[in-house]
Amino acid sequence: MFWANKARLLVLLVLPSLAFLFLQQFYSHSQCPGLVEKSSPMHVLILSSWRSGSSFVGQLFSQHPDVFYLMEPAWHVWTTLSSGNAWQLQMAVRDLIRSVFLCDMSVFDAYMAQGPRKQSSLFMWETSRALCSPPACHLFKRESIVPQDDCKILCSKQPFNLVEEACKSYSHVVLKEVRFFNLKTLQPLLTDPSLNLHIIHLVRDPRAVFRSRENTKRELNYGSHVIMGKQWNKIKSEDQPYHLMTAICLSQQEIYKAAQLLPDSLRERYLLIRYEDLVQDPLTQTSKLYEFAGLRFLPHLQIWVRNLTQGKGMGGRAFDTNSRNAQSVSQAWRRSLPHDKVVQLQKICKDYMNLMGYLPVLSEKDQKNLSVNLLSAVEFP
Repeated sequence: MFWANKARLLVLLVLPSLAFLFLQQFYSHSQCPGLVEKSSPMHVLILSSWRSGSSFVGQLFSQHPDVFYLMEPAWHVWTTLSSGNAWQLQMAVRDLIRSVFLCDMSVFDAYMAQGPRKQSSLFMWETSRALCSPPACHLFKRESIVPQDDCKILCSKQPFNLVEEACKSYSHVVLKEVRFFNLKTLQPLLTDPSLNLHIIHLVRDPRAVFRSRENTKRELNYGSHVIMGKQWNKIKSEDQPYHLMTAICLSQQEIYKAAQLLPDSLRERYLLIRYEDLVQDPLTQTSKLYEFAGLRFLPHLQIWVRNLTQGKGMGGRAFDTNSRNAQSVSQAWRRSLPHDKVVQLQKICKDYMNLMGYLPVLSEKDQKNLSVNLLSAVEFP
């Protein structure tokens, strides 16, 4: 009798607690599922080519407080394994990218000098807000917009191990790369169960790319040699830029076409965006990018994007993302690029331009007339 009464008492005491826990769990699942089950990290690769606006798109992600961002970590592969050409190096680049997505920074041991290292050993590390805020550097708040010049001055002496620690503290890892030339190399990463990889493929009018490359020829010289390989020195100097643009247009075209052949489950992880669409309507297009990556477009970021794209200048140094009139920058080639070069570019990149909706100019008059629209309204699947 004593034990029966004790059992009933125990039931009366336990049942309300169980009911409370059940209701609490039900409410959490229905109202705030993210508080109950921590989702796996989101991995985003910004895939593009040099001088296509990828540094700008990278900053759209870098300045988000939920994002750990690195700009072109594969630079270390190219500068270390200098004997290979761009296509031969893609496998090594892919392996490095996978490790970085998983926040395993020991992969850089193969590409950096031995001994004590700082986070400033990473290529363009100062473009990463995550390396300029806690836990990597405590001089800026995690939710702040951090100018890269300020970061470079104040956070350059932090130890390298903080890179990995910082990476693991974010829900999103975003990398920007210009050193992939086909999608086949990346397919194993798309199907890798340890990754949640999404690809943002950024393209730009090849005439604008050509004009920008001419203005940054010295900075891009090493990469040009790697792309063209041994044949580079056999090509006349005046023809070299066109051979490069042929390779670039063909690679971007093939990446897009290959993405359309992916199974539905993988194709929905691919998003193509034109730089020109982005600068024409930066808030709408940035919102689209964030939605694809599962990020909120926070109010302070909306103000920052508006200010960044509606400045008065044409931009400063190469790879900087300071305030500028982004719309004018995207059209600058029409005023400064000689028409005979435009005609030649339109021939070698004809298929790519047709695919991406870039309309040819038929005369020098049309080229200079900015009211003539050279961007067709294409709905990309």
